Amino acid sequence: MSDQYFEDRLKKAADLADLGIDPYGSRFPDVAPNAQLRSLAESTGLEAGQSDESATRRAAGRIVLRRVMGSLAFLTLRDSTGDIQIGLQKKQVPAEAWGTLKLLDLGDICGFDGQLGKTKTGEVTLWATSITFLTKGLRPLPEKWHGLTDVDARYRQRYVDLFSNPEVMQTMKARSVIIDAIRTLMRNRGFLEVETPMLQPIYGGAAARPFTTHHNTLDMDLFLRISPELYLKRLLVGGMERVFEINRNFRNEGISTQHNPEFTMMECYQAYGDLSDMMDVTEAMFAAGIEATGGGFARRFREFEIDFTPPWPRRTYSDLLREYAGVELNDATAVRAKAAEFGIVNAKADDAVIANKLFEETVEDKLIQPTFVTEYPAALCPLTRRKPGDSSLALRFEAYVAGMEVGNAYTELNDPTIQRETFSAQVEGEGDETMRVMDEDFLTALEFGMPPAGGLGVGIDRLVMLLTNSSSIRDVILFPLQRPQASE
Repeated sequence: MSDQYFEDRLKKAADLADLGIDPYGSRFPDVAPNAQLRSLAESTGLEAGQSDESATRRAAGRIVLRRVMGSLAFLTLRDSTGDIQIGLQKKQVPAEAWGTLKLLDLGDICGFDGQLGKTKTGEVTLWATSITFLTKGLRPLPEKWHGLTDVDARYRQRYVDLFSNPEVMQTMKARSVIIDAIRTLMRNRGFLEVETPMLQPIYGGAAARPFTTHHNTLDMDLFLRISPELYLKRLLVGGMERVFEINRNFRNEGISTQHNPEFTMMECYQAYGDLSDMMDVTEAMFAAGIEATGGGFARRFREFEIDFTPPWPRRTYSDLLREYAGVELNDATAVRAKAAEFGIVNAKADDAVIANKLFEETVEDKLIQPTFVTEYPAALCPLTRRKPGDSSLALRFEAYVAGMEVGNAYTELNDPTIQRETFSAQVEGEGDETMRVMDEDFLTALEFGMPPAGGLGVGIDRLVMLLTNSSSIRDVILFPLQRPQASE
């Protein structure tokens, strides 16, 4: 940005102050959203060239376009609902107000009172009788922000991205609508919304590397939660039969189009339920989001045409591994040999871990249409009940759409003896994603008795990506984590 532009705008702010106009405004009540004004103009049947002189309307927003033609001026005013044209005629506004036009720049925030009408070409216009400066913008709008190739700048300056690109605003508003629809769905199904700790003395509920912090007063290390699971299950023990939390989780891992270290999940637990109930909830969540945003169950995401119509297909983990990797899940030698072809070699890793890495490499990107993948290897699922008659498999599913995992669910393990055994195996394991300390309090809770239950976690960010056709998770998070900006 040229320093001269900044200085010129600073001078205009000072000139406004000299005229007795506060360049940073004050309260401006009773503003009608631009979308409401446009709708009103259509519903009242205004014809081209007509104005509704029976009422004064009020609008406010950011000026994104200006045209001054002698004694006539047109401004494009933008708010969160879209744009509307502001028309000013020199003979219809006070002389001092007309004079301030020369102090108005693109990016300024202004308010207008006037009559709603249409131009001779039929464009909805608020014919203003007054101008109120609300905020003087000192930095000029980017000339070619729309379609800017420097996506890092868009994410870093999301505040500019939002007012410059209306489609970004619409995506973020859709996110809010989707989350509200999910919250309503869960409440209507009898789930109680709860809050569990973000700072935890023992992290658990997922295989992930945590962020570590320290509490000075208690002189103890704490972890930002990687999952609320173990606390939500404690609530089942306490008698809350249906609970859910739309929660922030933190995992100290990589950043990609599908991963952000801080992300949002909807996690729920249903006493006396199981895996099949969680499939119903998953499908209902997507249906609620689709109904709230419109567009139907068949919709585009990236290059794919996705049909979200329930019920979604169910495929077993072993069948998919056989189909796409050409190996049997229970043939460890064949699995390791095939994995080696993809550079997956780790003699110390459990056979199930190698199989899962091979699954990720060969199967996941083939799961384009919504699919529930069931019967995961039990060794991967320390919190999951085993399949009756085959303890090597877990009663778990992962939901996939467009090659992305969007949900993970179990028929929950509620046997404290088996849970202690699986926790012990985790504590003795290797790697940064391994549980380091046994959660004795959770085991104590299970010993009091947790009812049979189904549990589910759905990634809200990815769900919003899919329903808004956003190619990157950073497109649906207002302020995604960015690398420090290099100094110039």
